[in-house]
Amino acid sequence: MPRQALFPGLVVDESDRPVATAYVGDEPCYVVDDSGFLRHIPSEQVDRHVLEAMRQQISGNEDMLSEQAARMFGSEDPFSKAIIENQLKNIDQQFDNLFQSGIPEEARAFMGMSGFKVVINVHGEVVRLEQPSASGDEGGE
Repeated sequence: MPRQALFPGLVVDESDRPVATAYVGDEPCYVVDDSGFLRHIPSEQVDRHVLEAMRQQISGNEDMLSEQAARMFGSEDPFSKAIIENQLKNIDQQFDNLFQSGIPEEARAFMGMSGFKVVINVHGEVVRLEQPSASGDEGGE
């Protein structure tokens, strides 16, 4: 199975315009319109940057996140929590698998509806990563 861009539909340029996806050979790319010149940015460099930011947020919070995930799935038993926690602690392996399988369409749609957005410049550098914040972290919004 060929590699896939992980965040199609969630990547925009600095002017907040959606970035297309395309393949150059078997390489998935994000396509940024640079004043009419279409720049093909290998998606892996953008996707790995985003995944690293996510990994850093997860690191050290596996216990709390696994507890919340188990509760969300209605499986609050210690065995389910331990499985989820183990998956979070080995998140790098999960990320590698994502490049082959991609993020399910439903998950990407949910991410977009919740405000997740990756902003890149014409060189494919991640300028900003917009993510929904946990309620109660920053006071009244």
